[in-house]
Amino acid sequence: MPTHEPDRRDTGPSLERILGLIAPGMLDVVVAPRGTGVPVADVVLHDPGEEREEREERDEREEQVEREGDAWAAASGLILLAVGVEVASPEAVDVLRGADRAGAAAVVMRRGGRGPRAALVEAAERGRTALLTRRPGQGWTELLGQLRTALAHSAAAGAATGSAGPDGVGGLRLGDLPGLANTVADLVGGAITIEDPQSRVLAYSRMDHEPDPMRRLTILGQEVPRWRVDELRESGFFQALWSTDDVVRRPADDRSAERLAIAVRHGSEVLGSIWAAADGRPLAEGAAAALRTAARAAVPHLSHHRTWGRAAARAREGAVHALLRGAPHAAQSAHDAGIAADRPYAVMVAEVYENGAPSTAVPGATAGQRVLDVLALQAAAYRPGCVTARAGRRLYVLVPAGDGEADPARTLLATARAVPRGAVFAGVGPVAADLSGLPASREAAELVVRVLRERAAGLPAAETGSAVVSAAAAFTEVVADTSVLQVLDRVEPLWKTLSGPVHAMVEHDRVHGSQYGDSVAAYLDAFGDTGTAARHLNVHPNTLRYRLGRARELFGVDLADPAVRLLADIGLRFAARRARGASSR
Repeated sequence: MPTHEPDRRDTGPSLERILGLIAPGMLDVVVAPRGTGVPVADVVLHDPGEEREEREERDEREEQVEREGDAWAAASGLILLAVGVEVASPEAVDVLRGADRAGAAAVVMRRGGRGPRAALVEAAERGRTALLTRRPGQGWTELLGQLRTALAHSAAAGAATGSAGPDGVGGLRLGDLPGLANTVADLVGGAITIEDPQSRVLAYSRMDHEPDPMRRLTILGQEVPRWRVDELRESGFFQALWSTDDVVRRPADDRSAERLAIAVRHGSEVLGSIWAAADGRPLAEGAAAALRTAARAAVPHLSHHRTWGRAAARAREGAVHALLRGAPHAAQSAHDAGIAADRPYAVMVAEVYENGAPSTAVPGATAGQRVLDVLALQAAAYRPGCVTARAGRRLYVLVPAGDGEADPARTLLATARAVPRGAVFAGVGPVAADLSGLPASREAAELVVRVLRERAAGLPAAETGSAVVSAAAAFTEVVADTSVLQVLDRVEPLWKTLSGPVHAMVEHDRVHGSQYGDSVAAYLDAFGDTGTAARHLNVHPNTLRYRLGRARELFGVDLADPAVRLLADIGLRFAARRARGASSR
């Protein structure tokens, strides 16, 4: 295979530099006819989507090959991600040759289980385009993000030639957004916030003076207040900001000092924005020029944050879930999750619903997620060492416990109960002395949540105002209830195979809409006090006595028999569970 030692004097992005910056193991170099020192101009998708490719390739393979001339236009110096093309597929050679004719630096294909065919390797060795494969388990979206981040960083590094540069914003560690904010603050003579396109704060500069009210609200909330976002949108400020490469000015008003803002772009993609606010003194004369320079320098940092920040967060969540499942290699998972392996932890589980009965409510894709966002933020700020992971409508929190501390999450539970814009059922399991106890603590916390959910589902609408009421408890507060749930879970399969008086009564109620079961349940809950049970049912005591007598006559449910009372209690709990839909968990 021909080799080429790259010219170390080159300062532009090269395939070698880019491969050195992405996560190890994402790509394998199969053939590089010109070596890996070839220059790279951009990273693009050759095909719009793997799913579409897989649906159409069987019927349109030949037609697609005929159309390749247009697809390869202006591909010189590009890394082409051949989404949907596997190295062992028949079209792989044609895709490689098309990329080679267009002067592409490299083409990436799925590796698959069989690896590249000999014909593909031979074609690559005779051409000029490097053939790379994407390993199984790596997504195209994540790969594209990492390659583009690496490209942006390579370009910035080349332009700066490894020094801070005349602009004063080079030389930062990749992804060091707080360092970037402080550097830009020194240049513009003001306070800096770096935000993502959704106006969430990614970093802010140190505060040498008391911030104005708007900056204080933004930093404390880690995002621009919603009313301010609406105001900026309605006034056309955001439209101006996102549609220009230049600095946009917002004059001072009674709530905030003068602001200068600029969008940070990578090509046509907006990565975020940099905001400069007067910090106790007017902004420097060259503040606008400094912001323009900062926006260019921020591209690799924001790209890195966008790609690696998400990947790191997913990895941390995966490690937390592994610990909660009791998966092997707990010490490594603890390291990846960022927790101390020798420290005791309790597991808190919070389950979020929008208004509505828990048996039918479906967490909103937006409202529910916002509640989880708030809970996760509060958990992170609760005490050092708290880590979180999500799973659907649930948030799992590992809360570190001090020496001898039996209830480390008490205050956090109260906070969860008070979260607005939704209902939260939160439970905490016992403190686990070491990592091996985390799965048991999780199971206990999940049982607490089930208890709270079933309690809420069983409350009359008059008591809840037709909305879910948030509730929170520690495992020690509901031990009896959780034990009953566990017993019922184990007995339920056997119960379904049996028949008898209680089964007959429950089935009659289901088919005919009668209320014998409700009457028996109320009588049992009232310890046989007919007056209390009748008031609960809102009927006359004589009506209740009549129903109980008919239950005995029709089905043989004789509540004077202790065995029948036990079976009635069990069977009616199952009936209530099915009626509420609470058996789905």
